[in-house]
Amino acid sequence: QVQLVESGGGLVQAGGSLRLSCVDSGRTFSTYAMGWFRQAPGKEREFVAAITWNSGVTTYAGSVKGRFTISRDNAKNTMYLQMNSLKPEDTAVYYCAVRIGRAVVSSIDYVGWGQGTQVTVSS
Repeated sequence: QVQLVESGGGLVQAGGSLRLSCVDSGRTFSTYAMGWFRQAPGKEREFVAAITWNSGVTTYAGSVKGRFTISRDNAKNTMYLQMNSLKPEDTAVYYCAVRIGRAVVSSIDYVGWGQGTQVTVSS
């Protein structure tokens, strides 16, 4: 059973950095690919980044490529999202989830959504 909890969000000025964490209290963390998504007010949930079970392949949305880094530590059942050079348009609730399908960037193939963590970037 997947039980994900996100943390690490907060208020930061443009150009600043934050590191989000996603902890899985279940027992299957190391066997699944995972991803980060975000949802801004009035907008649909959008893909941010994804990582395979062994960290062999990472995928990023064009809007965050070069600024965000996804990683995971299977020994700690934890996935991370290092966010640098933050922009006001990065403001959103960030969610992590486990991918069970083949569509890397579509939320429809992810399950186990956490409650999200708010990231607010001021200009």
